[in-house]
Amino acid sequence: MLGDTSFAIHPGKEKKDGAVIYRDIGDLIDFNKEGMTYNFLCSNGNVAVQFYTESIVRVTMNPKKNPVLNQSKAVIVNPQSVAVKEEDTERKLSLKSSEITIHIQKSPFRIMISDSNGRVIVSEDKHGMAYRENGEVIAFKQMYDQDHFYGFGEKSGHLNKRGEKLEMWNTDVYAPHNPETNALYESIPYFMTLRNGKAHGIFFDNTFRTFFDMKSSEENYSFSAEGGQLDYYVMAGPHPKMVLEQYTYLTGRMPLPPKWSLGYHQSRYSYETEAEVRELANNFIEKDIPIDVIHLDIHYMNGYRVFTFDKERFPNPEKLIADLKEMGIRVVPIVDPGVKKDSEYPIYQEGVLEDNFCKYIEGDIYYGDVWPGSSAFPDFTEEKVRKWWGDKHAFYTDLGIEGIWNDMNEPAVFNETKTMDVDVMHRNDGNPTTHRELHNVYGLLMGKATYEGMKENLNGKRPFLLTRAGYAGVQRYGSVWTGDNRSFWEHLQMSLPMVMNLGLSGVAFTGPDVGGFAHDTNAELLTRWTQVGAFTPFFRNHSAIGFRYQEPWQFGEKYEAIMKKYIQMRYEWMPQLYSLFYQASKQGLPVMRPLLMEYPDDVKTYNLNDQFMLGDNIIMAPILQPSVTDRVVYLPDGEWVEYTTGQSFEGNHVHLVHAELEDLPIFVRKGSVLMQGEWNSNQQKETKKLTMKVFASEKEETYRFTFYDDNGETFDYDNGEYVKLELEVHSTGETVNIQVTKEGNFLPAYHEIKIEVVGAEKSVFVNGNVSSVINLLN
Repeated sequence: MLGDTSFAIHPGKEKKDGAVIYRDIGDLIDFNKEGMTYNFLCSNGNVAVQFYTESIVRVTMNPKKNPVLNQSKAVIVNPQSVAVKEEDTERKLSLKSSEITIHIQKSPFRIMISDSNGRVIVSEDKHGMAYRENGEVIAFKQMYDQDHFYGFGEKSGHLNKRGEKLEMWNTDVYAPHNPETNALYESIPYFMTLRNGKAHGIFFDNTFRTFFDMKSSEENYSFSAEGGQLDYYVMAGPHPKMVLEQYTYLTGRMPLPPKWSLGYHQSRYSYETEAEVRELANNFIEKDIPIDVIHLDIHYMNGYRVFTFDKERFPNPEKLIADLKEMGIRVVPIVDPGVKKDSEYPIYQEGVLEDNFCKYIEGDIYYGDVWPGSSAFPDFTEEKVRKWWGDKHAFYTDLGIEGIWNDMNEPAVFNETKTMDVDVMHRNDGNPTTHRELHNVYGLLMGKATYEGMKENLNGKRPFLLTRAGYAGVQRYGSVWTGDNRSFWEHLQMSLPMVMNLGLSGVAFTGPDVGGFAHDTNAELLTRWTQVGAFTPFFRNHSAIGFRYQEPWQFGEKYEAIMKKYIQMRYEWMPQLYSLFYQASKQGLPVMRPLLMEYPDDVKTYNLNDQFMLGDNIIMAPILQPSVTDRVVYLPDGEWVEYTTGQSFEGNHVHLVHAELEDLPIFVRKGSVLMQGEWNSNQQKETKKLTMKVFASEKEETYRFTFYDDNGETFDYDNGEYVKLELEVHSTGETVNIQVTKEGNFLPAYHEIKIEVVGAEKSVFVNGNVSSVINLLN
């Protein structure tokens, strides 16, 4: 029997000095079943196992007491009733659903999980679950030679995280985000493993500072936390898309955003006056450069007090917002959590008098220095505080504002630790605990308060929320940008795997600051970055005070014309993009995807950092280096057409592609379709002509796509006010046969969809009849 065995892990070189001593969970002593929960008493702790679905299982280990199973901030579902077959022998116990089997070795207690085909998903060998006397918990899992790791939320560096050690602790990082920069603004302790073409996922639902070590050993990897329980979910996949669907089943999916939020955003820290904002808006209108949003950074406020406008700089915000809306432009102001300590400031008065601020256990309010100076921080872990904060957003909605930008919500504080004192106590809806435990969910809960408050105040309109900090499940409330990047080519390069890994972590609506936030951008970098930004889910140009302005016209007509072309393309591609956002809202699948997601059997996609896909049939291969006009492109299985030139390329090959400054290589898979709208003007963005481009294949191929549209502003789609077309496109050598199934009551401005066959002369049939259009009136 293993009994009370402890073991040492040697960090770095194998030596006794500095060894970390862990206590193993020990041997299984007894087990029982209560409802859908299997409880295991071990010699050194307690374990609970729950089947959430046929293909998702939860394992929770608590070294001191029975596992707590109802405190998740991320998981929004309860375990389903799953039929489980039990098999108990002297040495082993197995629990089997239709999709996965949990194999439990009794002495020492070890877990191995396999799928219905017997494929091992996760397994424990020499080490399993363990803990330290200081409260740290850890799980070791066997690592296979073919394992590749993706996800982990917002991380710099390359796409595949094998060979890295990653930290989850929401942190304000203004210094350059280098590949070794570890903790950033978002903590999403989830990853996907791809092994021999099959995928599975692990979500470690622990809000303390957590670590994932895919570096220290070639035999195993580990995930650990500084406190709390070992609480993780295993998702069986086996396709990467299925893993994402399983993970977002647990943590939620994004609501459909307002269509305007998918357009082009212009921001700066800061546009400091109403006059400057009006001049900016007029420039976009006069130059016919598409824009949907202007962001207001902290200088719009009165002394950086949230829920205020500076009346000298912005004398009439209501009229400004109304005038811009007539021009087709929304205003999105920044809102930080820090509330200025000012006894004459109503928000601070209410926060103190209603007991809404974070406090020490002794009852003293915690104060930290941020932009307003000494500030108090709402305790978003408490429902009444979230409601109070959300209700306060009537200040903005009454002015006509429909979107909010949350910043500094890690929370960031101007001190050596960069955050709130970890000894601060949060009330946590009746389960008080320290900031050390809840730091990583502060931004998530602020986002929840903001989104729900805006939704209530907007009376049926969809709110838009942009947030810097978050935790698993942040996609339920807001979009995420990747924080304070820099105007370096390396940061453009790094933005692709960052956005792709966020997408693989359930956050579909995300993107970097186009052009780079800090440092001085240049014409070529901004142009190339705008080409990429036109196809990232969130598209915002943002720059910092003290550095060069980087609006599209700042570098002369040559560069302005190219950037204008690609910003307009964003709007021409909006029908395609909006359909992909609909898919994200229903299935949790990212809009912008790494190639491995669609081609998991192709090992050449596993480390492809400089290309990405939109949906399942379009590959973007941007230029990411200065003065480069030729690049290597890998195209996976199938035949591909370059969007601009119409040139055909064979799949499973590497190609050298030429791209002048005005060119972004875009490849569409033959046999598939692309929905295209039009650019009219900023005042009239509604698409009135829609074209379905069919990139016909000479081979016999079938492609399926869901086209979706609605009014783009309200939640009326819940009442059937949408149009959804399930399209099945069958190409042969001479014909294109399109089967269309229509659903929903919404009638858009276009009453038909024109069908255009690209690159070939073919007869087109719609539901068996010769036709060049899909009629939405039928």
